[in-house]
Amino acid sequence: MHAHSDLALLRDPEHTAKAAQGVTLEVIGQDGLSYAPVDDRTLAQVRQAITGWNGDGGDNDFDWRTVGEYLDRLDHAHGGHGIAVNAAYLIPQGTVRMYAMGWDDRPATPAELDRMRQLVADGMREGAVGMSSGLTYTPGMYADDSELTQLCRVVAAHGGYYCPHHRSYGAGALQAYEEMVRLTRSAECPLHLAHATMNFGVNKGKAPDLLALLDDALAGGADITLDTYPYTPGCTTLVAMLPSWASEGGPDAILARLRDDAAAEKIRHHMEVIGADGCHGVPIEWDTIEISGVSDPGLVSYVGKTIARSAAQRGEEPWVTARRLLVDDRLGSTILQHVGHEENVRAIMRHRVHTGGSDGILQGFKPHPRAYGTFPQYLGRYARELGVLSLEETVAHLTSRPAARLRLPDRGLVREGYRADLVLFDPETVAAGSTFEAPRTLPVGIPHVLIDGRFVMRDGRRTDVLAGRAIRRTP
Repeated sequence: MHAHSDLALLRDPEHTAKAAQGVTLEVIGQDGLSYAPVDDRTLAQVRQAITGWNGDGGDNDFDWRTVGEYLDRLDHAHGGHGIAVNAAYLIPQGTVRMYAMGWDDRPATPAELDRMRQLVADGMREGAVGMSSGLTYTPGMYADDSELTQLCRVVAAHGGYYCPHHRSYGAGALQAYEEMVRLTRSAECPLHLAHATMNFGVNKGKAPDLLALLDDALAGGADITLDTYPYTPGCTTLVAMLPSWASEGGPDAILARLRDDAAAEKIRHHMEVIGADGCHGVPIEWDTIEISGVSDPGLVSYVGKTIARSAAQRGEEPWVTARRLLVDDRLGSTILQHVGHEENVRAIMRHRVHTGGSDGILQGFKPHPRAYGTFPQYLGRYARELGVLSLEETVAHLTSRPAARLRLPDRGLVREGYRADLVLFDPETVAAGSTFEAPRTLPVGIPHVLIDGRFVMRDGRRTDVLAGRAIRRTP
């Protein structure tokens, strides 16, 4: 339900990271930033903005501009044979805002709002299943609730759902969840909460507060689901930690501010003392920020170390190290953020509207192990070893519930007349092989995976079958 394979599906025909886990469908276009709809200017900017998620895309020809053209590109990838696994697409609200009005931190004019509404409507008609937002990422976070509500009404009118990365997972997290529930109920739009965690020290043990909020809304008739990954650290880009005002104007403007001593000192103060909105309103703790990937191979010495450790080795303050890395890697560095709580992870995954999502970023020298291990981690560790969920419940969280949210009429169950998207696994041995030390290790106990009745994994090995296609919204 939450993947960042937007370019990986086009780049890598094997896509074993997901196929070997038993993933038969990925929902991409997440967190408000992806590659359609775009014009030439927007495409160049979004490529730079999310290099840390997907690479710079230099190995793609980017011969699409609309949502429909991107979905067609998936269908005809790899010499016209398709992609490794199925993919559904969310219209990225941040990209839409970038397209309509650039990177300005201001309310949209009526004409700009009309343009955004039209872009969302077009994308829905072309097959998107809904809309995503990244409300701690620029420029999407510059949208106020009124703007988001208007766009959600368009999504709802076309039978889609809204999937926000909301405004805070740290200080003010519960209020941020309340905002999304209130907004979507006003818009009469189904809500799917992306990577619904309660992180940082301020939220330790507070998962019950979130679940009580959801239960109240569900009892009142709200249409809500959520996804989580079964790990405590998060993963994003280092530049995402900056305050939003530092990102106004786009990537080149960010780099200019970082190179300016006075502006850089203001950024440091917001991050270390005040608590930047990019870091969820919590003063940053550099010993929780581990570099997991860099775009420039010459900077690989940072990978696997926290900013605090790298700074200590250099005999300098952590901000000096972070600032240098941001500039030298041109904002392309990814991080693991060690701010989660195991009790919150377990409590949220038990909820009746929970679904599984990896939020897996495949880029980097040392990616988060969730990219390769999320689904066997659920089946092996959390079902078999810990008993947090029964095996049957776990399977439902990973299959029929996501299919219901996506309104797929013929997937998600083993039933006559349904698509044969099937995973054959051994419940006694299934386990994630990936670890933080060896994140690209494949799982065990999943010998066979079929998509539309064709083996994409057979006897634990990837076949040459490309059975995946773009899964368009059912009217």
